[in-house]
Amino acid sequence: MKKLKAAVRKWRRMRFFRKRDADLSRQVSTEPAPSTSSTPHHHPRPPPELMQLEQDETQRLREQHLRQYAFFQLRIHLKRGQNLLAMDKNGLLSGTSDPYVKFKAGGRLLHKSRIVYRDLNPVWDECFTVPVEDPFQPVQIKVFDYDWGLQDDFMGSCNLDLTALELGRMQDLVLCLRDPNKPHQDMGEIVLNVTLWPKSQEDKDQYLLKNTRINDVNKRLKAQIWSSVVTIVLVEAKNLSAMDLDTRSSDPYCKFRLGNEKYKSKVVWKTLHPSWLEQFDLHLYDDQEQVLEVTVWDKDKQTKDDFLGRCTIDLSKLEREKTHSMWKELEDGNGQIFLLLTISGTTQSETITDLTSYKENPRDLEIIERRYTWYRLNETSAGVGWLCVKVYGAKGLAAADLGGKSDPFCVLELGNARLQTHTEYKTLTPNWMKIFTFTVKDISSILELTVYDEDHDHKVEFLGKLAIPLLNIRNGEKRWYALKDKKMRARAKGNYPQILLEMLVVWNPLKGAIRVVNPKEPKYMHQEAKFKRQLFIRNVMRLKAIIMWFIEVGKILQDCFEWESRIRSFLGLLAWLAFCYYYEMWMLPFMLLMFFARNWLVYRLTGGNPLLVPVDDDDLLAEEDDEEEMDKEEKKSLKERLQAIQEVTQTVQNAIGYVASLGEAVKNLMNFTVPYLSYLAIIMLFGAMLVLYVIPLRYLLMAWGINKFTRKILRPHTIPNNEVLDLLSRVPDDETLLDCRELKTHPPNERKDARKKHKAS
Repeated sequence: MKKLKAAVRKWRRMRFFRKRDADLSRQVSTEPAPSTSSTPHHHPRPPPELMQLEQDETQRLREQHLRQYAFFQLRIHLKRGQNLLAMDKNGLLSGTSDPYVKFKAGGRLLHKSRIVYRDLNPVWDECFTVPVEDPFQPVQIKVFDYDWGLQDDFMGSCNLDLTALELGRMQDLVLCLRDPNKPHQDMGEIVLNVTLWPKSQEDKDQYLLKNTRINDVNKRLKAQIWSSVVTIVLVEAKNLSAMDLDTRSSDPYCKFRLGNEKYKSKVVWKTLHPSWLEQFDLHLYDDQEQVLEVTVWDKDKQTKDDFLGRCTIDLSKLEREKTHSMWKELEDGNGQIFLLLTISGTTQSETITDLTSYKENPRDLEIIERRYTWYRLNETSAGVGWLCVKVYGAKGLAAADLGGKSDPFCVLELGNARLQTHTEYKTLTPNWMKIFTFTVKDISSILELTVYDEDHDHKVEFLGKLAIPLLNIRNGEKRWYALKDKKMRARAKGNYPQILLEMLVVWNPLKGAIRVVNPKEPKYMHQEAKFKRQLFIRNVMRLKAIIMWFIEVGKILQDCFEWESRIRSFLGLLAWLAFCYYYEMWMLPFMLLMFFARNWLVYRLTGGNPLLVPVDDDDLLAEEDDEEEMDKEEKKSLKERLQAIQEVTQTVQNAIGYVASLGEAVKNLMNFTVPYLSYLAIIMLFGAMLVLYVIPLRYLLMAWGINKFTRKILRPHTIPNNEVLDLLSRVPDDETLLDCRELKTHPPNERKDARKKHKAS
């Protein structure tokens, strides 16, 4: 027996070294070696009882050979699937599947393929390369059927034995899928092309260095960090299918999926043209597929939600750091969906928005300035200008985490365009060092910068905000800007939080002037303010300030009519008569120019609008105290709050009621609700027509002015009035008409009896 084992071992060594020499000869030269003998070699076949010993020895030598390498790279080309099972057996899509493949090793997900919809012979044609430290651990391959809203269906699995692969050689494999619960069922095949490359320790170090975030190597190895942020603004959809036959409408909502992240929009009820105006932030990783899936569904309370359509967006084809407006046609359904999509927040230092590697080229700036010269009106470039914002960093931010640190990032918004920096972890003084460029569509727009803290599960916490009108930008000035709180009235929390910026705006003044007299582009993500007593009171006070200005002007005129100051009233009468006699239409804009000239002198002498002048914290104390008092009032009991709201809204309620009554009075005057007053109005209009036909308007205005100015002198006890309003006050409004409407005196049965008697007679 010992001699037999020795003979087998000797024969096995001879065979191994002969095969190794043949492999080495193939690596040295690609030309086929000339045959040294015309007769083929006949190798002795081992006895059957020695096959198991041969396999064990071969496996041992194979393991010994693989352990010589510290690292491997596995390249897998997932080609296609063949004869897969049909998992969708109900509904319109019966007899099909939506397969995708997962590759795992040691419980870790190596790769997830894209979904091929409604195909039992899918073609993925995807390649990926992953590091392998333990080649003796097989790669598990599982196929699933994708199902929205439900658990994905299992379609079979198989294992890829890495020890059976020849190193450095591409191999085509066809793996049969099996289900452990159904071992005899044929579940189809997966076609792969696999290559296992051996690497040295130096190669391993270089690979880890290449795939590690700069200045954050340990963090990158422990957790996966996103490389970009995909911001989606779901605006609206049109012409969707009607799934509710009774109402001929639908209750649509959207689902978004990017990798393992999913988001669901709100439901818009009873419409085929929904408007959502919602924003979602998804995160893009280096080793995941860059395809965004969007599906539209009809909400059904009784049964399963109905499918309305889907679309996919390949993010790899979209330009980074730019907001894209796109209408997408829905597949497998009707209608279109409107999205705003931005890919920003890149973490790689070699991106075009990185400030550390940026070298300013004067020629590029000259080209931009030439593009937006004032006389270039027919240029194909969109917008009226170009904005460049350099975000260096921030300091003094508030600590949002328990450890006294924050994970801040900055979001820049200009109209509907939205970009953001990457996240700086565990710091209160982030250095983002990024450059952002925007196309300016309206020079009167306001640039908004908001700093957030990134929490777990990608939630955010507010740290500060800043609003800068584009017309107030000083080109090339690098300076610190103080961050405000959410209400934009006081300083944000922290140690005097600030952000360091440098901005440059180039714009065409003529195109900008044309743009500002055209309709303004709506901001899709504008949030409607909810009702708050504090905000309501503030708006009432704003309106009251404007109304009081008109009231003051009216008081001045009334004093002139009442001759409180004889000199002022006499001069006013003379000015009115001169104005009416010499008035021409061109004088109206001239008088407005006089108002502009007066305010321009005030502007030049005082240095501008006081609302735009920077203020100190001491100037904000009074405002903060008022805010605190109003906040305390917000915490009162429900009864006290209702009483306070009733007191504040009473004036607004009465004013709205007066305006409504006035409008209804005009309507009822013209539709002969009160014929006497309508006839009287007709007579007055005929008289006014004859007077205006005979007497020029300027003389009528002079007579009206003399009547107003001399009323106090000639008729000191008369009450001031307006004849038109006095007439309208006599016309009942709709509420008064409802109050005056009579009810019939007889019950319904008595009326029927009276009709019968009348017919009988």
